[in-house]
Amino acid sequence: MRVLIVEDDAKVAAAVKAGLAAEGYDAVVSRSGEDGYFRVTTEPFDALVLDLGLPGRSGLEVLSGLRGRGLAIPVLVLTARDSVDDRVVGLDAGADDYLVKPFAFAELVARLRALLRRGRPDETHRLRLADLELDAATRTVDRGGQAIELTAREFQLLEYLLRHQGQVVSREMLARDVWKEVARATPLDNVIDVHITRLRKKVDLGFSARLIHTVRGVGFLVKEEET
Repeated sequence: MRVLIVEDDAKVAAAVKAGLAAEGYDAVVSRSGEDGYFRVTTEPFDALVLDLGLPGRSGLEVLSGLRGRGLAIPVLVLTARDSVDDRVVGLDAGADDYLVKPFAFAELVARLRALLRRGRPDETHRLRLADLELDAATRTVDRGGQAIELTAREFQLLEYLLRHQGQVVSREMLARDVWKEVARATPLDNVIDVHITRLRKKVDLGFSARLIHTVRGVGFLVKEEET
C-alpha cells in the first residue's frame, strides 16, 4: 500500500514515514500543500496522511481541492487543533478521519488500516472515461472490454491525461511531469507529439468516438466526444 504523508514538520514526517515503512507501507513524504496536491493528483496512492497546518496552500485547501475533483482517496487529517469546530471543519471538507497531535503512532496505524479496509482506494487506482478504463494498480488499460497494450511511457502519458480529463494539458506540463524535464527543449515537442500520435492510434483507432483531442497551439485534452 502506498501512502503519501503531507507534513511540513520534518521530525513528524520522518517518524511517520519510518513507522509506516516498518509496518510494510510504501510511505512518501511531501513537505508542502502545493507539492502534496500535485503528487496525489498525478501519482497513484492508496491513502493520504494530511497535516492541516501547512505553509502556503493549507491542508484544508488541499483537501477541498481533491474532493472538488472527485478524488475519493482516504484522507487521515493530522492537526494540533482539538476543538469540536476544527474537527467539524476538517470532516466537512472531506476528511475521513481526524487525529490530534501529539498522537500515539499505534493509533495512527490503526486508523489508517481502518480507512484502507473501506475499499475506497480502488476509485483512485481506476481511471475511467466513457468506455476506457486504466487501472494504475495492475498497470492495465482496456476500452470497450478490449485490452490495450501500452509501453511504459504511453501508460504514464495516458494516466496523466486521464487524471486531468476535461482540462487542456500543455506540452510544457507533459515535459515537466511525465518526461521530468526541468527546462523544456524544443526537440522534446516532437517527441511528445509522436507519443500522442501513437497513443491516439491505440486508444481511438477502431472506435466511433475519439477520446484524445488536440487543442491547436495549446496542448491536448481527453474528453468524451460530443455526438
